[in-house]
Parts: sequence; C-alpha cells; structure tokens
Amino acid sequence: MSSSTSSSRSRQQVRLSRRLGLALTPKAVRHFENRPYPPGEHGRARRRSESDYALRLREKQRLRAQYGIREAQLRRAVDEAKKHPERTGDVLVQLLESRLDAVVLRAGLARTIAQARQTVVHRHVLVDGARVDKPSYRVRPGQVVEIAPRSRDLPPFQVAAAGAHRDVLPDVPAYLRVELAELRAEVVRRSERDEVPVTCDVAKVVEYYSR
Repeated sequence: MSSSTSSSRSRQQVRLSRRLGLALTPKAVRHFENRPYPPGEHGRARRRSESDYALRLREKQRLRAQYGIREAQLRRAVDEAKKHPERTGDVLVQLLESRLDAVVLRAGLARTIAQARQTVVHRHVLVDGARVDKPSYRVRPGQVVEIAPRSRDLPPFQVAAAGAHRDVLPDVPAYLRVELAELRAEVVRRSERDEVPVTCDVAKVVEYYSR
C-alpha cells in the first residue's frame, strides 16, 4: 500500500470517527480529541434533536464501522441473531466477536480492525493449525488462533509480540486466553456483551432492522 493511499484512508477514518462520535483508530484519537465535533462547516453547531430513525441509523453505522463490515454482512448477522432465543442484541455482538478478524484484534495481534482483516487476508493466520484467509470465519470456543510460523519474524508481528499494541487497545477480554509472545490466542468461551469493547446501543441496531 502506498503512503498516499494509507494517508487518504487515515483521513477518511478521522472524518468517519468525528461523524459517528467515536475514535475508530489510534490515529483518530488525537484528531478526535482536538475536534470532537462532526466534520464540515456546520460541525460545531449544536446538533438538532434527532429522530428515532436517525438515532437507530447512527448506531447501526457505529457498529458497522467498529467491525469494518459491509451492510449485507451486518444484516445477515442480525437475521441470524433473531433466530436465537436469547436477547437478539447480545447474540448479535457475540456473532460479530467470533469473526476471525475480531479475534485477531482483541488478542492484540493487530492494532486496528483493518490491520486485523489484512493480516487474515494475506494468509498470516492459522486456526487450529490450518491457514484461514477469510476475515468472516467464525471461531468457536476451544479453537486456537495464531500467526503462522513463517510469518512470525515479520516486523508487524514482532511489534505485536512485544505488546506494542496494548497501549491503544482495551484489555484482553476474559473470553480469550492470549500468549502474546507466542502470537497465539485461544477462544475459551462465548463473549458476553458487557465485556466486549464496542461503543454502540445494540438494541437500536436491532430496531433499525426490524422496521
């Protein structure tokens, strides 16, 4: 990826962070703290009272952005969550947390969800010893996710093994057992909503798709 492409993507993430009201990447944190209002000439103006639809739409966009998924992917996850007897919003987050790219991020093997997705797509990740290149692959409890042996000496993974991402990531959630120096993580159980570091009113997302 060229530096100009990377810079453009970074600027886009900053603007999206300001529009959604949360920092989506470590680089966006500093910019968002300096200008925590939406982009554009009217960004500083007080936000008018939003309709219920606008609130639900924003929460849906927040959830999509934090997992870096497409609209169709989120809709399918919501449809699947509705089939479970448990609370739909909790099941939805559980399904999204089981994505391979989300596990890679939560374990500290990548710095952002975009980097986690790239790590998977570029075939650096093994699940139970088998190479998996689909970010949407669903990791089940008991499965082990690790960086492939041939990739471990690459600079990005040496940085991760040293714990350099922990300064910008939340604490490792209890549903993962991580051996960072070994670039390895095991999913020990399903996640619970209150331990997932996602900023979103998930109930409003479910309402958005129920209209």
